[in-house]
Amino acid sequence: MGLPASATRLRNAIARPLARQIVAFGLIAGLGACAPVFRDSGYAPVDADLALVEVGADTRETVAEKVGRPSATGLLGDRGWYYVQSRWREFGAQAPREVEREVVAITFSEAGTVANVERFGLERGRVVPLSRRVTESNIQGVGILRQLLGNLGNVRAGDLIQ
Repeated sequence: MGLPASATRLRNAIARPLARQIVAFGLIAGLGACAPVFRDSGYAPVDADLALVEVGADTRETVAEKVGRPSATGLLGDRGWYYVQSRWREFGAQAPREVEREVVAITFSEAGTVANVERFGLERGRVVPLSRRVTESNIQGVGILRQLLGNLGNVRAGDLIQ
């Protein structure tokens, strides 16, 4: 035999709202899990710290005291220090994607003093100078980082075969 009609109505009156609450909670939890997660990596000094660096006067030691040591140094004879900071976006099962990058390049003269302070950003996959302080003009008018990264994407397979 089954339950009396009043007990069945009472059970249904409790079960339906509880089922709706469980479904609503599941939907909210599912939507919350799809929120993008941002992850920062690296370090680039802020403009206030870079303002303390005097072009033509500061050395590697004084730059290290003012803004810290870099994560990367120059490729040609340790003539430059490079600070790189990136922001990555992770969303669901997609692969992480870099959404922002800043590179601060501090180059040194032959005498060991600061010759140039530049800040580069990444805009639509291209390296763009955001700020620059130079004591003397460069022959090409382009910083070392710009020279190193400027030819990315300009080499074609036909150029290599000849």
